[in-house]
Amino acid sequence: MQLTERDLFALAELFGQFWGQESSHEKMRVSFQKISKNPAYIPLAAKQNDRLFGFAMGIICGELYGDCKPFMVIEDIIVDKNQRRNRVGVSLMQELKKIAFTNDCCQIIFVTEADRLDAHHFYRAMGYRWESYKGFKMRNVTVNK
Repeated sequence: MQLTERDLFALAELFGQFWGQESSHEKMRVSFQKISKNPAYIPLAAKQNDRLFGFAMGIICGELYGDCKPFMVIEDIIVDKNQRRNRVGVSLMQELKKIAFTNDCCQIIFVTEADRLDAHHFYRAMGYRWESYKGFKMRNVTVNK
């Protein structure tokens, strides 16, 4: 199901479990309002009895080469530590895969940290292959003068 603005406090708690840092609720709300207006963003929530225990976001990106088919980027897949191994992540990933298929995406891509061996096993079990690409990140983006 879709993430709602009411879920943001619980989502901040999930991110805190994973990253060990607090999220700004106000900044999350502002960002969520922008994201929810853009149909390319698919913020999914795994909930039971109105309690959030999983989240994943897919972003459909356009392409300008070859057949010009879109592709999906998956970002921020997270499951409450007490709900792991209960197929929550599987359900979220399967739903994003269905959405990618419906939108004629040619591929799904995502990045995970190199030391997250449990996540690597999970993704392989879901049918994703590790391929030898180099991933690059720039954190705290600034412009050199």
